[in-house]
Amino acid sequence: MDPTRRQALALGAAAAAFPATAASLPATPKPSLNALARRGGRRFGSAVGTGWPGRGGGAFADPRYRRIVEGECGLIVPENELKWSWVQPRPGVFDFAAADRLLGWASAHGMAMRGHNLVWHHPHWWPAWVTSHDFGARPASEAERLLTTHIDTVCRRYGARIASWDVINEAVDAGTGEMRETVFSRAMGGRPDDVLDLAFRTARAAVPHCQLVYNDYMSWEPGNEKHRAGVLRLLERLRKRGTPVDALGVQSHIGSGNNPGDPSIFGPHDEGAWRRFLDEVTGMGYQLLITEFDVNDRGIVGDAAARDRAVADYAKAYLDLMLSYRQLGDILAWGMTDDRSWLQERPGRADGRPKRPCPYDAQGRPKPLRAAIAAALAHAPSRHRA
Repeated sequence: MDPTRRQALALGAAAAAFPATAASLPATPKPSLNALARRGGRRFGSAVGTGWPGRGGGAFADPRYRRIVEGECGLIVPENELKWSWVQPRPGVFDFAAADRLLGWASAHGMAMRGHNLVWHHPHWWPAWVTSHDFGARPASEAERLLTTHIDTVCRRYGARIASWDVINEAVDAGTGEMRETVFSRAMGGRPDDVLDLAFRTARAAVPHCQLVYNDYMSWEPGNEKHRAGVLRLLERLRKRGTPVDALGVQSHIGSGNNPGDPSIFGPHDEGAWRRFLDEVTGMGYQLLITEFDVNDRGIVGDAAARDRAVADYAKAYLDLMLSYRQLGDILAWGMTDDRSWLQERPGRADGRPKRPCPYDAQGRPKPLRAAIAAALAHAPSRHRA
């Protein structure tokens, strides 16, 4: 049996393992967020995770969560299942089972899937075998071999079934604006840009028609000045050397936590500086995506209703600004329900209450944030495609 046929059967089996959810589950509002996004030539989607082995089933195991995603989204992104630590946990041993389950389910429900991420350029997020690897007498050659083998294997497995990849994630240090050093950049002579260039060129060769994205979390809150400047310098260098990068992924984890001076505060932001940043990015010819949207309400004082109003207002201002750029394509939330948000595992609120960062609450009910997203999408100008 040829690999493509075998993979197709595996994905079909994965979809069958999670049949359509029961009619008794609550319906999502109409029109869906994806339908509203499609009016402007975009798609709306969300992260979905199966959970790390031994740590529960993740959001994917929750029928209510799947029902919300199926009702609202036109694409998904795996939360962790395509990261290096998951797909190549040991040298030369690739595990695509979890990613295949997600893709099979998405395909069965008419959703696309984007890839996140091929290289997380951060010293803390490699599997242990990579950080302890002996690069030998020719470290640059060995680093190139490991990188190209991993990227080529993952990209070619999915081919055209994944049309957008975060090739590099978070290469710029937020505190300094300088490039992070990793085991690969050290092996390649202390030149992080060479790692990025190799990664993007390898991905382009493997999936020539795929959108290739640099993804990072610079934001519009105070304290992000060095991060924004560092990302701009990186994008300029990549353009000058002809590195095949199509778009900037703007993660958009906004709200509390993004002000390095005081991560507990909520509200201050600099629209002018953020527009200047986006103007420079788009002026270099890059497209934009929102890849990991949520709103951290850690610093908002008040009851749930007051917090939800503040989150919705803040999100609407941010999305209106982002959607004013016709270069902005797809928009993905980093989770659809509050109880499944990664932010619940981050530093908590002073009152001890769970955070409310997502479009739906822990009971699966739509919140004012969902209405704010819908309003922003409904009035957005159409996307300009490169």
